[in-house]
Amino acid sequence: MKKLLSIILSCLISVVVLSQQTTKDLQKELKDKAMREARKEAKKYEKAGWSVAPGSIPLAKVLENTWMKQVMSDDKGNVIYISGDGNAVGETKSAAELQAVELGKLQLAGLIQTNMSSLISANIGNAQLTTQEAASVTEIVQSAKNIIAMELGYVDPSFKLFRNIGNDKIEVQVRLMYDTRQSLEIAKKVVRQELKDKLKLNEGKLEKLMGI
Repeated sequence: MKKLLSIILSCLISVVVLSQQTTKDLQKELKDKAMREARKEAKKYEKAGWSVAPGSIPLAKVLENTWMKQVMSDDKGNVIYISGDGNAVGETKSAAELQAVELGKLQLAGLIQTNMSSLISANIGNAQLTTQEAASVTEIVQSAKNIIAMELGYVDPSFKLFRNIGNDKIEVQVRLMYDTRQSLEIAKKVVRQELKDKLKLNEGKLEKLMGI
């Protein structure tokens, strides 16, 4: 019996060690790939006249950090961050950046709204809604994009790139990253309030629609 326990323990230790090695190997592989992709992408951006703000970390490192965030996933395989891009032209960096961020936020809000639509669609049957209520719920969720964008507040860009395009104009490109779970909570709050105000749904139906 002791010998059997010893063998089982040895096997378990081997599995744990192998799992740790595998995780480290995957992390190293991801980091190596991120560095390669970032360097290639940085060369393309630099060739096109793009640069980072003075005092920022090098462009290749900025892109590497962003790339790593984009491929991060939890233990269930779900992406940890969603991303949105914005591009704008202005007479000053700050004006162009502000507009680019707003466009990026709208793209983020569109993704969040799509995720929320999927959640609501999956739960409509459980909420026991009438056909009219179900149609109204779908319509309200689809129109929540702008409200979700406002609720996001200011989102600090994962990267900001600038280039002069002549005629005293500056073009700015940003990429925004937002925590997937947090974004869904914001969407739930917005949609729940909209449904409550416009359809007067009771708490039971609202909770079932939210998957609670």
